[in-house]
Amino acid sequence: MALSGRFVLLALVGLVPVLLLPGWGIVLGVLLVLAFLLALELGQAASLRDVKVQRMESGNVTLHGTATSTITVRNNGRRRLRATLRDAWQPSAGAQNPVQDVEVPAGESRRVTVRLQPTRRGDLGALHVTLRSHGPVRLAARQRTLACPGSLRVLPPFHSRRHLPSKLRKLRELDGKAAVQIRGAGTEFDSLRDYVRGDDVRSIDWRATARRSAVVVRTWRPERDRRVVIILDTSRTSAARIDDEPRLDTGMEAALLLAVLAERGGDRVDFLAFDRRPRARAGSATTGNLLGQLVQAMAPLEAELIELDWSAIPGQVRAVSAHRSLVVLLTTLDGGAPEEGLIPAAAQLAQQHVVVVASVRDPVLGLMLQDRDNAASVFRAAAAERALLEREAVSVELRHHGVEVVDAEPHQLPPQLADMYIRLKAAGRL
Repeated sequence: MALSGRFVLLALVGLVPVLLLPGWGIVLGVLLVLAFLLALELGQAASLRDVKVQRMESGNVTLHGTATSTITVRNNGRRRLRATLRDAWQPSAGAQNPVQDVEVPAGESRRVTVRLQPTRRGDLGALHVTLRSHGPVRLAARQRTLACPGSLRVLPPFHSRRHLPSKLRKLRELDGKAAVQIRGAGTEFDSLRDYVRGDDVRSIDWRATARRSAVVVRTWRPERDRRVVIILDTSRTSAARIDDEPRLDTGMEAALLLAVLAERGGDRVDFLAFDRRPRARAGSATTGNLLGQLVQAMAPLEAELIELDWSAIPGQVRAVSAHRSLVVLLTTLDGGAPEEGLIPAAAQLAQQHVVVVASVRDPVLGLMLQDRDNAASVFRAAAAERALLEREAVSVELRHHGVEVVDAEPHQLPPQLADMYIRLKAAGRL
């Protein structure tokens, strides 16, 4: 049972005769009147035992998108149901109208639609709905909570998609679909054409030149069907918020852009989220849309408050690809002791694969360097300078082992990682 504000107001009105004519008789009379009205109201309210609720699946939605949750209320009783329904979604689901009034005649059904605008990625859920069946005057209501499970998967937004057209244009130029073709070793042979001023003499095909009696050069196109292995760090360092976004989500944006670009470039892509054990897998080797597989695999990922097991990374890569591949490690350059984890693992991988370490850099460090107005800001600037120097030292050490490094701010990391892939492909290193 639930009392409404109207009943409370009526009880306050009942205090007037009690104050004007104090006595136990008046008090008892007011209480009897209130009890009679309450019993009458509850007696006229429809029973909730004969009410059934059923929820339709909400499906998937991207972060900050809009979805709907539809609940069907079935009244199997004999009285008209006048009720208030409350849908119990968790706060991050962003329910816009979780409380609604519904009126269902006896033996009929009505649908209630709740608009959702989630503010957090992942699997969101609602376990039940609560119904309040009111009487005609709405002084009180019968209340019952009914199990009505529902779920909504919130997918990564893939904001870096806006960079995809420009990166694809660059990739098509390398692939000879535009007017540009590259010359040199390490790529797949494409065709022969006449020599023009400015061509590299090392690309001259002397046999073809002798046959044609004209100087001929070879043109090349980027190698295709290569393996790209993307490993996303889901350990404790990925929980840090940088530029109001978890480092893990920034890594997802970079992984999505690189994966789609590599697939369009004709390469095979494998994705692995890992800390001490695999958290998610996806790849273009399986059937279906790669982008759809990736966002579905990434959606439920959360940062785990444990250290990354770097010693297991080479084994995970070998399990995915035994051949030379591009291995991209989306991790951090400033977490823990890189000389004991990141650097040895990356150096071991670089003996067989092309390795790229991509890390997001906090833009606050650059702002702290510029602010030196007082003593406190000078100390902060010194701390920021030290942090940046330590990151640079790790980058230098990685490059010494033949590892490429992409260290950029959140909004710049996805496009810069894509540019690194294009440069490696243009140089014939894949």
